[in-house]
Amino acid sequence: MPLVLYRKYRPQTFSEIVGQEHVVQTLTNAISSGMISHAYLFSGPRGSGKTTIARLLAKSVNCSGRKEGTAEPCNKCSSCLEIMGNRSLDLIEIDAASHRGIDEIRELRDGIKFAPVKSKHKVFIIDESHQLTKEAANALLKTLEEPPSHAIFVLATTEIHKMIPTIISRCQRFDFRKLTVPEIVKKLEMICEKEEVKVEKPALEL
Repeated sequence: MPLVLYRKYRPQTFSEIVGQEHVVQTLTNAISSGMISHAYLFSGPRGSGKTTIARLLAKSVNCSGRKEGTAEPCNKCSSCLEIMGNRSLDLIEIDAASHRGIDEIRELRDGIKFAPVKSKHKVFIIDESHQLTKEAANALLKTLEEPPSHAIFVLATTEIHKMIPTIISRCQRFDFRKLTVPEIVKKLEMICEKEEVKVEKPALEL
């Protein structure tokens, strides 16, 4: 079954990311130097690349084929392939919009005690993290205050003003900006060229 286009052309390396140069530069510098934080907070509008970059971070820190002093994942080792195929047991993605309660966070806290199955790090991506209940957010805060060395958290939000300040202060924060029309058009032109679809540029700007 053919892949839908957004999955087929989802960036698999940091160099493929459109926009967010400041985020990419800071993260790749941290990865290449081994200065990884235990918790990140990605804030910005929908479609700005928060989840994509979170998955790239998870892939890069666990990549066994990554060259020393670089940040780009090899996309060939077993860890990279499992993450790309959504089969990794060490990448846990939680949608706080539908799993926002204390029970889910307690389950996460219980699971985080165990070492990664195959990888160096166990990475937790919590999307729409501002939708966690107050009780769940406070439970998460306790985990962020004393995380095990193998755990990395990436919290993503479109409404950072709804998050409790103590969680924000425990994370390294990155503010994502809305992509510009020229950036979007350039990406669409690349996709159309690879898919051998002819389209006039004004149509892409609609």
